[in-house]
Amino acid sequence: MTGYASAQRELEQGVLAVELRAVNHRFLDATLRLPEEFRALEGAIREKLAGRLSRGKVECRVNFNARAGGQSSLRLNNALVAELLRLSDELREHQPGAGELKTGELLRWPGVIESDALPIEQLQATALELLDTALDDFLASRGREGEKLADILRERASSMEDLVKGVQPLIPQIVADYQARLTQRLVDALGAGADDERIRQEVVVFAQKVDIQEEIDRLLTHITELRRILKAGGSAGKRLDFLMQELNREANTLGSKSVSSETSKVSMELKVLIEQMREQVQNIE
Repeated sequence: MTGYASAQRELEQGVLAVELRAVNHRFLDATLRLPEEFRALEGAIREKLAGRLSRGKVECRVNFNARAGGQSSLRLNNALVAELLRLSDELREHQPGAGELKTGELLRWPGVIESDALPIEQLQATALELLDTALDDFLASRGREGEKLADILRERASSMEDLVKGVQPLIPQIVADYQARLTQRLVDALGAGADDERIRQEVVVFAQKVDIQEEIDRLLTHITELRRILKAGGSAGKRLDFLMQELNREANTLGSKSVSSETSKVSMELKVLIEQMREQVQNIE
């Protein structure tokens, strides 16, 4: 989700530029830095950003550097000044205590100072065009970054698959060894024979609780889904983020049900890989 792009254009009135900066964020959070002349574009800019971006803490900055000597000298709007002074005199007739309008107050009144106005509408339209150009470059750059991240995720997924498939053939023997150990403990505790019905029932129940075949199946299913999402492309960050949660849940369950050093080791290695993937997924839109 990190990225930078800019676009600028030299105009008769000066240089207009649009910059985009983004860092990782779970949702779209747009901050706009606009000169006063471009405040009216805030809604249109936010709409464009939301239409093409879904995640990231994005800063959009519009800069306009007017050309030196490009504007004429300032002048007073004499008609407006006269009207303000008339209203001030009228007010004092009704409220004798009211003070006169001061020069500074008059000069700050909107419209009192005039100049040859910049073609604001034309500049605003150009700014939106530049935003489209910057967004094109921004998304192209992030697309290239996304391909690199997808390769990293595929590599981690292959490592996870090797771990899971490596432990899968060991499950029957792990369960059998656990049954044997549990049977001996129950024989020693109850003073009964290994063929006692109560012992057989307890062994079967506990053996089912430590059987990790379901977790193995779900892990392989999630890995397959991960590859499918990466192959499909498009906006996949939220789906991958959810998938990381599911993978982590299965890895934790695998560890909690483990009765052998092999499965405990696999659980830990899976969680390390999943955490590495989770960090990368935060960078994907």
